[in-house]
Amino acid sequence: TVMKIIDISKDVMKTEAFPGDPEPRFSMVSKMDDNNPYNLGKIDMCMHNGTHMDAPLHFLPGGSDITEFPPEVYFGPCVVVEVGTEMITGAFVEEYFPRNAKRILVKSNGKAVFHESAASELSHMGYVLVGTDAMTVEPDGSDGRTHRMFMVDNIALLENLDLSEVVPGDYFLSAAPLKISGAEAAPVRALLVSDFIFWSGNGKG
Repeated sequence: TVMKIIDISKDVMKTEAFPGDPEPRFSMVSKMDDNNPYNLGKIDMCMHNGTHMDAPLHFLPGGSDITEFPPEVYFGPCVVVEVGTEMITGAFVEEYFPRNAKRILVKSNGKAVFHESAASELSHMGYVLVGTDAMTVEPDGSDGRTHRMFMVDNIALLENLDLSEVVPGDYFLSAAPLKISGAEAAPVRALLVSDFIFWSGNGKG
């Protein structure tokens, strides 16, 4: 049986940057067209361009950097939920989010953000990773309190996903960030596996 893998990452070079963040730039250092023996490219980008994972250091002075999350945080069973609200509150989480999962991805057509009460509730429920197809989990005009509420409990935030082709349900997530010492975030190639052939359990571990 062939695994069905769904790429839920956005292309760094084709994705709008968050307002105020620098646009990514890709250029060639060496080109075979110029009679060089190889092609060699470089990229100048913000850690938050495209699909990326935030670490506590993003909003907490002295917080963990992106290298300090254990691998089991960003690799394992997850649940995708679809929401129609543009503000996810603690009461919404309590009513609609599963209690027996550790990782959740929110499909909202890029519109849903999290109230700080939602971050508190998700932490209380034991989540280790929260993902969204919005550019950020933070409401407009906020001072970062939602990020801080997640990060004080070391919950990884996976932002700017492409969930357009994903049906809500149970999956296996692979979302390893680049290993960059001292970085408050890092780009991620996020993938979902839609069948359970290579791990045991019911997808909720």
